[in-house]
Amino acid sequence: MISSESIKKKAKELGFQKVGIAKAESTPKEKADLESWLKQGRHATMEWIVKRKNERGDIHTYFPEARSIISVGINYYVGKDQSHILFDGKISNYAWGDDYHDVVKKRLFQLLGWIKESQPKIKGIVCVDTSPVMDKVWAQRAGLGWLGKHTNLITRDHGSWLFLGELILDIDLEFDSPFDDDLCGSCTACIDACPTQALNEYQIDAGKCISYLTIEHRGDLPADQNNLHGWVYGCDICQDVCPWNEKFSETSDISEFKPRPEILNWTNEDWQNLDEDGFRKLFRGSAVKRTKYVGLKRNIENILSP
Repeated sequence: MISSESIKKKAKELGFQKVGIAKAESTPKEKADLESWLKQGRHATMEWIVKRKNERGDIHTYFPEARSIISVGINYYVGKDQSHILFDGKISNYAWGDDYHDVVKKRLFQLLGWIKESQPKIKGIVCVDTSPVMDKVWAQRAGLGWLGKHTNLITRDHGSWLFLGELILDIDLEFDSPFDDDLCGSCTACIDACPTQALNEYQIDAGKCISYLTIEHRGDLPADQNNLHGWVYGCDICQDVCPWNEKFSETSDISEFKPRPEILNWTNEDWQNLDEDGFRKLFRGSAVKRTKYVGLKRNIENILSP
């Protein structure tokens, strides 16, 4: 029988800085919170959350045989901030290199393959954030960290600069204790710094969030939400001001997360002249594809138009 200890060792060999294991069980409180959030319309136009809310709210609706959830975190902070970009627009750190979905999935599939070498009959599902799974809930239950007031998972040793993923298995493993401490305390730095007031404590209104507006929102920006505060893709404000990130950020050694030269070196003119063919070439294998050319062009014009 494969051990939890050996799985964690292999996960760290594959490049994951954080790994923990939680029991696959029902999450009635989190399911109710999700449904309340959706009923309030806080998901804006992201109907894909609504369509798979039952799976997201109950792991056994998604994977009936689930018994253990291996939760992993991989550090993507590259030691640079927006001041290192020549462009007047700002691009979220997580999108400077290769698409994290590919990076995390590749390593999780390697972990699953390694497990199957000794136990071929094991069933497993690899998940990143496109799967209907509550990544942050399972990370907290697996002991990786706590849910911050900005709604991101925070860890003691890497702050919140982590991509999360899961490997769900149909076998019982040795489970870790959940991370029950809330180390945000009385700090409200993230809430105070959000220029669009998208944050309440532990809850986000997506329709007001700059990341949502620059990535997920299609068409013209809403008249009352057309100030992107300099961002053309994503937003890092709530993470930049977090004391845990200021104190514990470490530079990632994952080569796929290194910034593409264009991200750092392109000027305003380069970005203004970006055409659709250039967009496809520059962002092949990048998370920026999500916003599509028309979305990125809209955001660039929003920032650079007089």
